Amino acid sequence: MAKATKYIFVTGGVLSGLGKGITAASIANLLKARGLSVNLQKCDPYLNVDAGMLNPREHGECFVTKDGAETDLDLGHYERFLDEELTQSSSVMQGRVLLRVIEDERHGKYQGQTVQIVPHVMSAVQDFIKEASQGFDVHIVEIGGTVGDLESQSFVEAIREFGLRVGRDNCLYVHVVYLPYLGASHETKTKPAQNAVRELRGMGITPDVLVARSEQPAGRHAIGKLSMFSGVEPEAIALLPNAPSIYQVPLTLEDTGIADVICHKLGLKTKKADLNPWRDMVKRSMKTYDHTVRVGIIAKYMDNEDTYLCVFEALRAAGWWNNTNVDITWIDAEKLGDKTEAEVAAALQGVNGIVITGGFGTRGVEGKIKAAQYAMAHKLPCLGLCYGLQMSVIAAARAAGKMGANTTEVDADTKYPVITTMADQKGRENTGGTMRLGDYPCHLTAGSKAAEVYGTTKIVERHRHRYECNNDFRDQYESWGIRASGLSPDGRLVEVIEAIDHPFYVASQFHPEFKSRPNRPHPMFKGFVASMLQK
Repeated sequence: MAKATKYIFVTGGVLSGLGKGITAASIANLLKARGLSVNLQKCDPYLNVDAGMLNPREHGECFVTKDGAETDLDLGHYERFLDEELTQSSSVMQGRVLLRVIEDERHGKYQGQTVQIVPHVMSAVQDFIKEASQGFDVHIVEIGGTVGDLESQSFVEAIREFGLRVGRDNCLYVHVVYLPYLGASHETKTKPAQNAVRELRGMGITPDVLVARSEQPAGRHAIGKLSMFSGVEPEAIALLPNAPSIYQVPLTLEDTGIADVICHKLGLKTKKADLNPWRDMVKRSMKTYDHTVRVGIIAKYMDNEDTYLCVFEALRAAGWWNNTNVDITWIDAEKLGDKTEAEVAAALQGVNGIVITGGFGTRGVEGKIKAAQYAMAHKLPCLGLCYGLQMSVIAAARAAGKMGANTTEVDADTKYPVITTMADQKGRENTGGTMRLGDYPCHLTAGSKAAEVYGTTKIVERHRHRYECNNDFRDQYESWGIRASGLSPDGRLVEVIEAIDHPFYVASQFHPEFKSRPNRPHPMFKGFVASMLQK
C-alpha cells in the first residue's frame, strides 16, 4: 500500500509581502535535504485564470513552467530553492477554479444540483491540491494573500475542509506572522501576530507552526509570549528576522529546529539533512569578491526589482560562480529611445555589459534597438532575452541600411518586417493561441558562442512570446553582421542569434533566466558574466 502524502499549508497574517513564498520554499528545501520527495503549489486569490495578463509593475514578473503555465513569481522561488522543475499544477488561481466549476456545470457534471461555493468550489480547490500532490511524500501549498482578506476566504475554508478529507494527522498548518519593532520603546510587539493567529482560529484552523517574521531580530521572550497567546508550542515557533540573502533562510530555519518539528508532527521518517552543498552556495552568495562587473539592464518596467526577478537572480548566481560581484544598473529603455548616438554612449558609459530584457508592445522598443546597435558596434558584451533577440535583429538590419526595419507587432506596415508571425498564425495574433509557452528544443551550431557556453549543441529552453524571426530575411543575416546559431530541430524557427566578430553578443528567443539556479547558474548568464571579466 502506497504511503499517504503529507500536506503542509502555509498562510500569512498581519500584512502581505511577509515572505510566505520564501518560507514555503525553504521548508521544501529542508525536507528535500532529508531525502523526501517534495512538491510546491501556490493558490492565488485573484480571479484571473493565470498570471499571463497581470501587470508586471503591480505583480512582478510572470514566471513560466516547463509545460507552459504562466504563473506567479513565487514559482520561480520554488524552483530555485527546490531545484526541481514544476508544472501548471503548481499554480492555481481562483479564476481557474471557478472556470472549472462553471465548465463542469455546463457539461452536466452536477446533474441538476444547485451549484454553490460550498461544497462545489471548495471541492474543486481540494481537487486541484490533491491532483498536484500525487506521487510525492510531501506537498506544500502556499495560500496567497492575507488571512482575513475577503478574496482569500474560499481557499482558507478549502484547506480547513481538506484536513478533514485526508485526516488531520496528514496535514500541518504553518502560519507566517509579523513582529513589528517600535523604535521609540525599543521593543518587539507580538500583538499583531496574536491577532493574526486569532483570526485564523476564528476560521476553523489552529496553526501547528508559527514563523514570526521581523525586520529586527526578536528576543527569545517573543517565543514565550506568542506561545502563551496562540497555543502553539514554543518549539514549533521559529523567529525569522530579515536575512542578508534569501538563500540564508533555509539555514536559519534549520537552526531553529522547525524542520524536525514538522517531520515529527507529520510522522515522517527521514535521513539526516545534507545541507552542505546549500551552505557552500550561501557562502558564495554572501562573499565580497575582488572583482566587480557592472551590468546595465535595458528595461521598461522600472518600478521594482520583482519585474525582472529571475534575470537579477540569474546574474547574481553567475557572478558568484565567476568569483565576481555583479552591480546592476537600471537603464530606462523609453528614455534611451529619444537619445542621440552620443547620448546613448553616455548613458551606457561605465557598464561592462548590457542585458536587453524581454517584454511586449511598443513602449521602450526604440531604446532597446539603440542599445543593441551600440553594443554591436562597440563590442560591448550583450545578452538579449526574448524581445531582446527581436530587437537585436532589428538593430542589425537597420545598421546594414534597412531603415525602418521593425517587428510587425510595432509597425504592421514596415517595409522590412524582419520580425513577424508565422504564416499559419496570420490573423490570430491576439487570440492567445499563437503564444509559444514552455519548453521547446533547440539545436545550436557547432563552434558557435552559444554552443561553447552550453558545452553541447542540443538544448531545451522555456519560451514566452508570439512573434518570430522572419525567414524571408535569414539569408541576409551574415551581411548584417549576425548569424542564427540556434534553430528549432526542423530549422524553421530562429532560437539564438549572435553578432559576428564580437566578444559576446548572444540573444535568445527563449528565457534562460527561468532555468537558472543559485547553486547551478545558467550557461548563458555564466558565459555573459565571464565575457565581461575577460574584456
